[in-house]
Amino acid sequence: MRTLVRKDVLPSHTIETWEWPSAALGVVKRADVLVPQTCLSAERKAAVLILLHGYGGSRSTWLTRTRLVEHLSGLDLVVVLPESGRRWFINDDRGLRYEDYLVRELVPFVDENYAVHLRHGLRAIGGFSMGGAGALMQALRHPGLFTVVASHAGAFEAPSRVGDPYAGLRDERDFMIPTEAAHERVWGPPGSAVRRLYDLPAMVDSGRASGLSVYADVGAQDYPRIVEMNRRMALKLRTAGFDLEFHERRGSHDLEYLDRALPFSLRYVDDKIRRL
Repeated sequence: MRTLVRKDVLPSHTIETWEWPSAALGVVKRADVLVPQTCLSAERKAAVLILLHGYGGSRSTWLTRTRLVEHLSGLDLVVVLPESGRRWFINDDRGLRYEDYLVRELVPFVDENYAVHLRHGLRAIGGFSMGGAGALMQALRHPGLFTVVASHAGAFEAPSRVGDPYAGLRDERDFMIPTEAAHERVWGPPGSAVRRLYDLPAMVDSGRASGLSVYADVGAQDYPRIVEMNRRMALKLRTAGFDLEFHERRGSHDLEYLDRALPFSLRYVDDKIRRL
């Protein structure tokens, strides 16, 4: 049973918090849904944008650590904020089925409960770091489910990571990348079936979702490994013929960078969907 547990009415948006016992995960999960007031008070329709947080974040990260609501001003987007904490939105090595929760529970719930506000079938998915890579993974694994992807500092090479390439950086404040043990709790050991299943270069090569539009950016002062993997993924997508916009912007691997970059990705998503 879906329960509306909170509703906040802002000048520009209504924010609704829903919860239900997830069949895929076996626990009660919550998600926030932001609906523009223009869709509530007029005949305007919006597209859905699902935003996936970074490692260790939550759905509230977007509302308390970025100016998401402000950045959405004038855009026809119903934004959905799920959460997975320190787990990826994949079906992971320990049996946590966050991909099934996202695709089989969250997307149908939004389609059913917000249909009156939506342009049918138009969805985008995006995120930061873990969430940015997860967004691209889900769009490639489910062709036709999402039209646009937006990634900020995507951790695209997580399935191929071995050991802890960030070991020397763990004393930094607000460090947001998992240890080797935490990483393998999700992905399994190198060579695992989960790692092979979510191998992004292989998914791009498959050509199954070549009609996807992708926005990606990364901070020029991000960790060198993150910068390089974003450059490699951009080249991979462009070579494969994807509709891609890629930028390197000023900033590091933090929520301040995410907040500054969000307006660019949100306008990209809104513009692409308006043209459909």
